[in-house]
Amino acid sequence: AVNGAYFYARHIARNTNFRKVFALGVSGDAKYHRITPLYVDDSESYKILPDIESFASFSPRNIAEYYTHCVLEEQTDLEKTTEEILRDAAELHEALRTYGALKDQDKPLVVAGILLALDELEYSFAISFLRGDTIPGARDGDILMDAIRKRLTRSNVGPDAKKDKLLAEFAILQNSVRLNEYSEVLGKTPLRHYTEFLHERIFKSLKYREGSSEDFIGRFYGEFMSYSGGDGQTLGIILTPRHICDLMCELVDVGPDDVVLDPTCGTAGFLIAAMHRMLMQADSEQQKRHIKQKCLHGFEQQSNMFAVAAANMILRRDGNSNLECCDFLRKNPAQVQMKGATVGLMNPPYSQGTKADPQQYELSFIEYLLDSLVTGARAAVIVPQSSMTGKTRDEQKFKAAIMKKHTLEGVITCNTSTFYGVGVQTAIAVFTAHEPHDPQKLCKFIDFRDDGYEVRTQVGLVETEAAKDRRAHLLDVWTDRIAAPSKFCVQSTVEPDDEWLYSFFYFNDEIPAQGDFEKAVGDYLTFLFSVVMQNHANLVQSLNMSDRGEVSHLEEMEWGCFRIGELFEVKRPVARNKDEYEAGDVPFVASGAQNNGVMRFCTPHPGEKLDAKGCITVSPVDGSAFFQPFDFLGRGGAGSSVLMLYNDCINEASGLFLARMISQTCSKYTYGRMGNKDGIKRETLLLPIDAAGQPDYAYMEQYVKNLMHKKYCQCLAWLRGQRLPAP
Repeated sequence: AVNGAYFYARHIARNTNFRKVFALGVSGDAKYHRITPLYVDDSESYKILPDIESFASFSPRNIAEYYTHCVLEEQTDLEKTTEEILRDAAELHEALRTYGALKDQDKPLVVAGILLALDELEYSFAISFLRGDTIPGARDGDILMDAIRKRLTRSNVGPDAKKDKLLAEFAILQNSVRLNEYSEVLGKTPLRHYTEFLHERIFKSLKYREGSSEDFIGRFYGEFMSYSGGDGQTLGIILTPRHICDLMCELVDVGPDDVVLDPTCGTAGFLIAAMHRMLMQADSEQQKRHIKQKCLHGFEQQSNMFAVAAANMILRRDGNSNLECCDFLRKNPAQVQMKGATVGLMNPPYSQGTKADPQQYELSFIEYLLDSLVTGARAAVIVPQSSMTGKTRDEQKFKAAIMKKHTLEGVITCNTSTFYGVGVQTAIAVFTAHEPHDPQKLCKFIDFRDDGYEVRTQVGLVETEAAKDRRAHLLDVWTDRIAAPSKFCVQSTVEPDDEWLYSFFYFNDEIPAQGDFEKAVGDYLTFLFSVVMQNHANLVQSLNMSDRGEVSHLEEMEWGCFRIGELFEVKRPVARNKDEYEAGDVPFVASGAQNNGVMRFCTPHPGEKLDAKGCITVSPVDGSAFFQPFDFLGRGGAGSSVLMLYNDCINEASGLFLARMISQTCSKYTYGRMGNKDGIKRETLLLPIDAAGQPDYAYMEQYVKNLMHKKYCQCLAWLRGQRLPAP
């Protein structure tokens, strides 16, 4: 496909007015495919570019940036802007620390307050008013506070209690003696210096205003915390990156007719992203005014964060901003529901829940949010992956309560570096409010760790050229526009006690190659040979080499997915340990990955019942699966007890086929995430199917018999070539 694309592109570059051509080599089908772009120009040079998953990079909006980054290998405008923000934040942080001696929580307040004052430049404020006067009422801080007060009044911020709360937070501008003192080093007060810096570097720049969904004050807050080691993390405060805010708005399809609620709004990142998307889709100025005045609601408990959030919204011309400084969990959900919110977006405080205060668990916040939305509302939350596992009893109760009242649509596992420097692994969960979860609903569980963002030294998390493509692919899969292999998305029913994570539901849906089955058969025959060599030949039945027949190739068969619990009865052995037994002729099967799981041969205790042959044993620690041809003693009890799968329809040959496929499904098991009797029943198994859509046991049996015959012949041919002495 790539060769053909190259020759077409070369022809276009040679024979048309287009001298720079992108060509795409596409192979495979809608679900399993490969898309390889290449760049060709009229000098006949070409460049093969990294594979992509969608055509998003070639849209009129994105293609110039893609060309700059991938072909020219130069920085894009976005990358330059990111570096500018980081430089601004570093320089501003140093100035706040050196000249203002400010506490961590006061730094963003000073920035937000000055930006509000600068917003009065067109009316009643000028930077020249800041002259370093020492007379009370005429100091630089007094003048800035007067401008802030006028800005709040002009923006119709009310009621008075809300305005007073905001002014109290910004009072640091007046109350700090250090900020208002003349500095010999600066030749002005620190407040004048900060105001000039913010005016030149931030306020005048369009990238900091309405044309972007970036929460720049929030971005500065995050940078300040990273420089100073502030207390944000101890309070569970982890601000959401812009690209995640935008993505979550897309996942719930925020539109101009929605009403958005963020009950833990921080610096208002979600509200800014939602407002930006809603305004872009609005049909009229009247609708835009309605969006700003009525459709964006937020709660924030921390008063300093609340002030920053309010300033953020006011600077974006959201005068009323509908923000409240309050504890969301103390609100009555029925009263909050009266706001009519059709969309909920949330990044709740992390790791604050305890047995003594379970209401602070992230799942508690999720339940409260969903209860506070109208029927049919969509909600997206980003939380630590650990909260989706729900290990504690209280968290299990929250999960059950959520599913009883609301629907889980899916969970997306995020890039491990999404919150770079914090060390938390996150996932995005999407819900529909007040529609009880249907037990038969197929939820999407997606692995989006490779999202096109990477950590770069001294810069942090940055967008690469692949980010837009990866996000477009994710949204195509999420909205069912395309199918995706299980390495990206798994669809499954879900229960409250499941781990709501991709890693829990993942199964490998790739059809194995013949070589995979040849290895499995070879390992099994090696095991039988070792049984004979260990003087247990009485266990091994005669080998039948005559049952060879014609079968289709693996890739020619139709394949289907089945739950293991639908096909097998799952059992566990009684508690026993191999060291309790004397040597004998009965295999002891444990969770090993070699020798068919057999650890040794034992003598059973008098009257002890053996585990019946003809089953498949599965190791809970690595997913190794083996067909057991002999009655055996299975390792039971706590920990790595083997799991035994019984099905009356299987025999030795089909059992070997099934064991290979079960190993493929359960290979995700580890000591940290062990399989268990109930969990394995919900694992998905890929199998060849017959005309009725049922597992084709006859095909599986014959396929393995053919491989066994092949292996027998290979072994006999080798033996015949040896000069063996007479017995």
